[in-house]
Amino acid sequence: MQTKYVVVLGSLLSGLGKGILTASMGKILSFYGHKVLPVKFDGYLNYDCGTMNPFRHGEVFVLDDKSEVDMDFGTYERFLNIEMDSMSSITGGKLFSDIIAKERKGDFLGTDVQIVPHLTSYILEKINAIAKAKQPEIMLIEVGGTVGDIENSYFIEAMRQLSNTEKVVFVTITYVPELESVGEQKTKPTQIALRQLMQVGVMPDFIVSRSSKPLSENAKSKLALYSSLPESNIIDDHDSDNIYKLPLHLMEQGFGKMLAEKLDVSSTPDKKAIRDWLSTVDGKRNRRVRISIVGKYVALKDAYASLKEAFSHAGMANHANVELKWVESENLENKKASDIAAALKDSDGILVPGGFGKRGIEGMINAIEYARNNKIPFLGICLGMQLMAVEYARNVCMLKGANSTEFDKSARYKIIDLMEDQKHIKYKGGTMRLGSWPLKIKKGTLTYEAYGKQLVNERHRHRFEFNNRYRAIMEKRGLVISGTTPDNMLVENIEWKGSFGIGTQAHPELKSRPQSPAPLFVSFIGSAIKYGGIRH
Repeated sequence: MQTKYVVVLGSLLSGLGKGILTASMGKILSFYGHKVLPVKFDGYLNYDCGTMNPFRHGEVFVLDDKSEVDMDFGTYERFLNIEMDSMSSITGGKLFSDIIAKERKGDFLGTDVQIVPHLTSYILEKINAIAKAKQPEIMLIEVGGTVGDIENSYFIEAMRQLSNTEKVVFVTITYVPELESVGEQKTKPTQIALRQLMQVGVMPDFIVSRSSKPLSENAKSKLALYSSLPESNIIDDHDSDNIYKLPLHLMEQGFGKMLAEKLDVSSTPDKKAIRDWLSTVDGKRNRRVRISIVGKYVALKDAYASLKEAFSHAGMANHANVELKWVESENLENKKASDIAAALKDSDGILVPGGFGKRGIEGMINAIEYARNNKIPFLGICLGMQLMAVEYARNVCMLKGANSTEFDKSARYKIIDLMEDQKHIKYKGGTMRLGSWPLKIKKGTLTYEAYGKQLVNERHRHRFEFNNRYRAIMEKRGLVISGTTPDNMLVENIEWKGSFGIGTQAHPELKSRPQSPAPLFVSFIGSAIKYGGIRH
């Protein structure tokens, strides 16, 4: 089978949702019965996303195979309900590392190694290798960055070369702004972007327009004129409060059928699959629940992209609208109890997410103590689980000075400590406990009630662990160790008694999908709904 390709390019502005568009096109093609595979190129010279600051790049997404990848991979998995792997993540860092290694080995002996043809040819080799290994009918290649970026220019050139020998459909996503003072959608930025694309030899087959309101007929006709495309190939993608409806919105415009025709593949839809998707993402929501997320990266919501989506999925499962309240954890430090209560009192549930570094830690601990004392449903993710243990040690077990050695190496009670195999690492990238690991759950616990089985697998990303030296004393004082590794060596989940309070070392949000929501989130939202009913 000869793989066909859809290449998704940006325009002059980042953050438009290329990943959501790529996933939506993949969803449509899967409705038509085709096997699709997304591939993402990122031009940065990092080898992967593992060492990136969430404030700069957004969430680091982790795959089962331990890969630390771009957050768009979460979007692919959620829409397509597939497991991705590192083969689909191509970065500038990987490409240049490989090219230099090949040069040092003498693979280019006697040749001055250049971007074209050596690097571009190597990119084509990698694309062909993925196609051969995975055998997709259609490969969707998302090119990160914007048109004119130096760091993705060689990849766009490689895609142009790919179109010389393979069936390639180019789709560009653009932004059409509307100035309030003018009241008219402006196409000039898209015109400039199109000119730049054409200068490098790429003519888009479709233009997908992002805008705050539906694309006007006047703007559509202008874009068609400047791109030499029929108006039917100018596709509207205006703002929506539900990204999972985008595949259906695109299909309503005939985009799916036109895309299939361009690729010369079937466009016969599986009507049941479409109905199932619609019933999942557009079900009735007859309840509302408010969750406070107390974190340290809340200024950039993309740092918690998978959390947001996991709450959306759990809301669907509970027929509830989940309202997220973002609370900067630093603002809860050195505050009186009344101030903390004022910040959190309207919460039906409180979540403390993952993160690294000391900033804002005491504010998170204050939030956890408030949740426990007031019996507000609580869920701690990774760092949130670790701080849940620290708070319990300090305030229930009376181990004053308890802390994690990540924040205080000389803490009197090292409740959370560096994993033994992490103590002598030299490199930071890819050296944490990463990927999918098994979790054995204790029967009769909240965690078991959520999962309904004893053995599950969840994804991890951390260096520090619950210190086994304190298991006995904390269990004696009522802490429940509800989940461990199968060999019982590492604590995975903890709970407190008397109300819904779960901490998990894993990141269950990374595996949550609309049609298979994360069990802990579904249970947490269900508990928050009950609490909210009592509170109101």
